[in-house]
Amino acid sequence: MKAKLFICTIFLLFQNLFSQEITGTWYGNLQIQGTQLPLVFHIEKEGNAYKSTLDSPMQGAKGIAIKETKFENNELIFDANNLGIYYSGVFNNNKFEGTFRQSGMNLPLNLSRTDDEITNNRPQEPKSPFNYNNEDISFKNEIEGNNLAGTLTTPKNFDKSSPILVMITGSGAQNRDEELVGHKPFLVIADDFAKKGIATLRLDDRGIGGSSAGKHGATTADFATDINSAVNYLIKNGYKNIGLVGHSEGGMIAPMVAIKNKNVKFLVLMAGPGIPIEDLMRIQSENIAKISGASNVLIKINEKLNSDIYSFVKKYKGKDLKKDLKEFLIIELEKLPKPEKNTVSLEDLAEQQADEISSPWFRYFIEFNPSDYLSKIKIPVLAINGSLDLQVSAKENLDGIKKSLTKAGNKEFKIVELEGLNHLFQTTNTGNPSEYGQIEETFSPRALNEMTEWILKLK
Repeated sequence: MKAKLFICTIFLLFQNLFSQEITGTWYGNLQIQGTQLPLVFHIEKEGNAYKSTLDSPMQGAKGIAIKETKFENNELIFDANNLGIYYSGVFNNNKFEGTFRQSGMNLPLNLSRTDDEITNNRPQEPKSPFNYNNEDISFKNEIEGNNLAGTLTTPKNFDKSSPILVMITGSGAQNRDEELVGHKPFLVIADDFAKKGIATLRLDDRGIGGSSAGKHGATTADFATDINSAVNYLIKNGYKNIGLVGHSEGGMIAPMVAIKNKNVKFLVLMAGPGIPIEDLMRIQSENIAKISGASNVLIKINEKLNSDIYSFVKKYKGKDLKKDLKEFLIIELEKLPKPEKNTVSLEDLAEQQADEISSPWFRYFIEFNPSDYLSKIKIPVLAINGSLDLQVSAKENLDGIKKSLTKAGNKEFKIVELEGLNHLFQTTNTGNPSEYGQIEETFSPRALNEMTEWILKLK
């Protein structure tokens, strides 16, 4: 789904040599499959040693903690064996020249004090003054009690009978702008909608910005209660024509809320799942592997391993999923051909994967079938998908949505595949997730127009 973008968590090792002062910020760029991934390292002195953090601006990752730091014999070493990452670079003319290694890849990576190549030009990001109203609001989840904070954006002299949409982010904790890889798509959408007479309410996810973390182990069903409370907040404040617009996992949540809350009048699904999540993830994995240059052998191995993992989780009846899944993963990883194995120890890799996969969120997610909800939706629905979306494949998912809405007897829905757009609805040539942060466009004007024209035509 918006799904967990790959984040380079690099284990840095630095130490002082010849009184060389290496504290401060260092910048570098990885060239991966013809794309560029900037990395930023922040180094501080701690006694006689160093501590460091890593940012990956294009992936929206900041402050990733580094375990150890060494700098010996004029050589800088990043040894993240628990993550399968290794870097070595030699200090020369005020920069490090070296090689970054991960999962069998050997990539040049030089680090310098300047950030000339790391830029985030976002021409669509709105700038004040605005010709509409922005109001920061907060309310409680009526069922679970967690606090939710967001921004209510309304056109000047807004008629509360006109359309207003609650915006629902995709998977992973994001702020009200759905900020990721240097982009703020929900801010851009809210700005465009307001200029065309449509109001929005966008929220910080749990534990982000002004919203409290809520209970431990929350699932998609829990997030749906946040959105349901947002709808009720708008009703209490006099808004009458309420819709939901959900991106990726948000496109799962929107139908869940709509079938329970009759105050929801219409839905806009942006790259929302339309087929069982296990099938969606299988297609996603294959599509991204292909665009990244993986061999057919590796793709088949990965597909078999994922299938076995999902089956294990769905059928598990024991008392300690994380422990038993870790043991299962170690056995399965031992079977992999040596060239395909990560440089990380099998135990560490299995521990990391078992921790993520055994979470309540993932267990709920992998068993989810969107048709359980979409097949009951009778209100107007617009479903859009980019033709180059590699995370939520347009053909399979739009077909699934159409089939479910037809089963519901829904007479007012529109399905649109937008040519040349990726999962974030940016104009692209490949759809590769590694390009998201490098594309200047935050959200395609074609997609914006498709949504606003449809919303404004609703009776």
